Amino acid sequence: MELHVRYEGDDDPEKCSARKLARFDLAELHRSVRATPPGLVLDPHADVALSPADEPPDDRLVALDCSWETADAEAFRLDGPHRALPFLVAANPVSYGTPFRLNTVEAFAGALCILGHREHAEEILGKFRWGHTFLELNEEPLRRYADCADSGAVVAVQSEYLDAD
Repeated sequence: MELHVRYEGDDDPEKCSARKLARFDLAELHRSVRATPPGLVLDPHADVALSPADEPPDDRLVALDCSWETADAEAFRLDGPHRALPFLVAANPVSYGTPFRLNTVEAFAGALCILGHREHAEEILGKFRWGHTFLELNEEPLRRYADCADSGAVVAVQSEYLDAD
């Protein structure tokens, strides 16, 4: 599966997971909306949850890499079906333990696991010292989401985690 990033460049370059993926030729960065190819867009503002039933157009996942302070719905105007990742917890040093506040590599890895590409997720997370922690923290939900038939089932599983408080 190809990984593409609409890269805003508004966060700390030293902590940018998208830039690191690109350095290892694991993702392609695009500086404009027009240059970003269509694919399944990981969008926290989407109305539909990502599920194993989703088939990324042209076998492409697309993410927006920007600061969480600028991650409004307008920023996600990219071509392709938009899907929100369900409840997952960040493992990166900046947002560790924060639900839904994933960085770009975590978003890709979560999506890859849900879509049945766990080895690809492990490969990209392997470039980060804390990468294995993401899979450990989210082992159960990722497995359960990957076993779902569709978006409705993913939302039902997510509700169990959100209602557990």
